[in-house]
Amino acid sequence: MNLFDATIPKEGEIFTTLLEHKNIKIIRIVSSNPLQPTTYIQEEDEWVVIIQGGALLRIEEEDKILKKGESLFIPSQTKHSVESVEEGTIWLALHIF
Repeated sequence: MNLFDATIPKEGEIFTTLLEHKNIKIIRIVSSNPLQPTTYIQEEDEWVVIIQGGALLRIEEEDKILKKGESLFIPSQTKHSVESVEEGTIWLALHIF
């Protein structure tokens, strides 16, 4: 699978599980703009990296801008949301159970 060979959704995001093994899950996320922010509080730790595009995330009450190549670790039980993205942003999300 080529990580960049992705269809941009008309709205929202497309989640594709790339690997699920023991205590990890790797997901490719392709985001469109506009995006309806959804708040997450997850049971597992999550590490995300932007491989194309950029995004504005809200972690608890703090805004974080991520650009291509930048990553962020989100501990479990941390309130977070994606507030906005560049059209066609591609992420990798690693969930650690």
